[in-house]
Amino acid sequence: MSNIINRSNDAVSQTMSATVSEIKCILEQSRLAVAKQVNQALIATYWKIGETIIKYEQNDQVRAAYGEKTLLQLSKELTKELGKGFSRSNIYNMRQLYLCYPNFQTLSGKLSWSHYCELLGISEPDKRSFYEKECLNSSWSVRELKRQIESSLFERLLLSKGDANKQTVLDLATKGVDYSTPEGMIKDPYVFEFLGIPEDKPMLESDLEKALVRRIEDFLLELGNGFMFVGTQQRVTVNNTHYYVDMVFYNKIIHAYVLFELKTKKLTPEAAGQINMYLNYYAAEVNEPSDNPPIGIILCTDKDDITAEYALGGLSNQIFASRYVLHMPNKEQLIAQVEDVLNNWEKDKNGNT
Repeated sequence: MSNIINRSNDAVSQTMSATVSEIKCILEQSRLAVAKQVNQALIATYWKIGETIIKYEQNDQVRAAYGEKTLLQLSKELTKELGKGFSRSNIYNMRQLYLCYPNFQTLSGKLSWSHYCELLGISEPDKRSFYEKECLNSSWSVRELKRQIESSLFERLLLSKGDANKQTVLDLATKGVDYSTPEGMIKDPYVFEFLGIPEDKPMLESDLEKALVRRIEDFLLELGNGFMFVGTQQRVTVNNTHYYVDMVFYNKIIHAYVLFELKTKKLTPEAAGQINMYLNYYAAEVNEPSDNPPIGIILCTDKDDITAEYALGGLSNQIFASRYVLHMPNKEQLIAQVEDVLNNWEKDKNGNT
């Protein structure tokens, strides 16, 4: 009799648990829907306020006297009437929202006001459009958006492509990163400032690997969209000899394994030969029929174009060499480098026409 009662209690408990889980799911979905509606309404409201401010500025009677003091005065009046949320910087951003997005339909309800406040700080439309697309494509948090802007991702991607031109800029601005090809997802350099390792501190490759594993979430964000961590020191056995791949990922967008070889020194031809062997093994022994050929990335502290050309040229496997840095790159220098590349491309183009 007691067994029957116990079974009955268990059934009631399971039913209760399932009911609670279902109700929690309903509430969570409802809260997400409400939050989305609130966010869309907030963006629409701020855009409309920005439009109103611009119309006020265009009034001939106030245009001559308009300046920063007017925004400050407006901020004080609105704060007195409506409470918090109308600081001068916030009102300025509302104004900028309308100026940068005069067509309200181009604003995405998937991004928060905090996202847009970060984006509005970017004066170049192409660059701002790129970061907006990547926010949407990769579901960046505001914190990650700030980091990617600070790490000059836009410039790094442009400089990763030796033949960067105006079309490259346009493609990044309109589409974001093209993760459908290995070439599209490669960055140079990768930025590992999140590891907190001093730039001049001597470091073993094993220490770098351990540090990246400890901060694997940050590493995945730096790698980009679609990467899934498989493991470290993945064994490759050839003729009863064991070798180990430093780090292995799988990219679900290009359906391919991505093998990383970590080097705490300059690129060498030996590193290319080593990872080439690993790629051959993965293609023959690990890949499923639905997988594309594996990709190899050698992360090194430095490389020169001639060594990279001879070490990586002529290989049937796709191998890339990228630098990594342990600190945020100098943004001004990167911007200047991009401008030089684009100017040289423009000169070559005009010279060949």
